[in-house]
Amino acid sequence: MATEVEKAQTATPGGDTIFGKILRKEIPCKFIYEDDQCVAFHDVSPQAPVHFLVIPRKPISQLSQVEDEDEPVLGHLMNVARKVAKEQGLDEGFRLVINNGKHGAQSVYHLHLHVLGGKQLSWPPYAN
Repeated sequence: MATEVEKAQTATPGGDTIFGKILRKEIPCKFIYEDDQCVAFHDVSPQAPVHFLVIPRKPISQLSQVEDEDEPVLGHLMNVARKVAKEQGLDEGFRLVINNGKHGAQSVYHLHLHVLGGKQLSWPPYAN
């Protein structure tokens, strides 16, 4: 199975994504949070004891492509990440990750926040 870094090398912006299909309920998914701007759900390939995603309903391809008018939704995504992290028991802390582009290991071109926690995370977060 290809790693996320390998998938990111061939992923491209544009078109439909797995997250679009999840939002349209074409792919079943149990949301742990949902409102009119975003949803949150557990990652299918968790990298920590607690690992969930927060994605906007608006199909923004990547962080580097946001527009100034997206500022309110970006703040909302971070606030939802905070609230859901608390609900998930991440009182000792968590990490928020946004992959952007090929070198950022973005494999799905629909903006999404990874929230990881439930253990002591290492620093720096990369292995090179």
